[in-house]
Amino acid sequence: MQRFAGKTAVVTGAGRGIGGAIAMALAAEGAKVAVVSRSESSCGKSAEEINAAYPGSAKAYAIDIADHAAVQELGKTIVADFGTVNILVNNAGVTRDGLLMRMKDEDWDTVLDTNLKGAFNTVKAFMRVLMKAEDPRIINIASVIGLIGNAGQANYAASKAGLIGFTKSVAKELSGRQVTCNAVAPGFITTDMTGELPEKVREEVLKNIPLSSFGDVSDIAAAVLFLASKEARYITGQVLAVDGGMTM
Repeated sequence: MQRFAGKTAVVTGAGRGIGGAIAMALAAEGAKVAVVSRSESSCGKSAEEINAAYPGSAKAYAIDIADHAAVQELGKTIVADFGTVNILVNNAGVTRDGLLMRMKDEDWDTVLDTNLKGAFNTVKAFMRVLMKAEDPRIINIASVIGLIGNAGQANYAASKAGLIGFTKSVAKELSGRQVTCNAVAPGFITTDMTGELPEKVREEVLKNIPLSSFGDVSDIAAAVLFLASKEARYITGQVLAVDGGMTM
């Protein structure tokens, strides 16, 4: 399938894990992809892997998406490089876990600035070109933690719950231009981050997942590709939980 032939996608946090899988999946279906991450080495490696599989499909951009001014300049650069943007995937995210009683101000600020303000920054950077693009889509990667909360992750939960509210508001503001905005809320997905969890913690998590397994990055990529497709043209302001039934 080439559902995204002739389309350009921007994927943040695309240097590895879920973001890398989304970028690769979009390229596999014909999209040109701007691969964005904070580290030049990670986004560069991801773009190289995509181009090895689908030549000429990806270009890397290293930037801190919490930096508003830098992201606005990035928007101009990407539009100049690709001509347009049809799909924006806000995947970049960080954690700084700890109980609220001991949480440092900087740990709160870092998570909110990246996970929530970062999405604000990118939407501001690309909203005008999206409003003129064919089949324009914004997809924000939230989390089940933003739906149910989690002890030791007050900052992360707040950022992801805020991202869900942001998604719904953007969907309403841009609906007149046929720009859809949806969120995907992953459950526990096998990534470098979850791979560091102690075995005992993994066992406890699995008890709360009806399908009795962690998800794969390809599960999230598949959900994103659906929401980015023409088939999802009449879906906006929604949160799709990809969590093995964890939040049902």
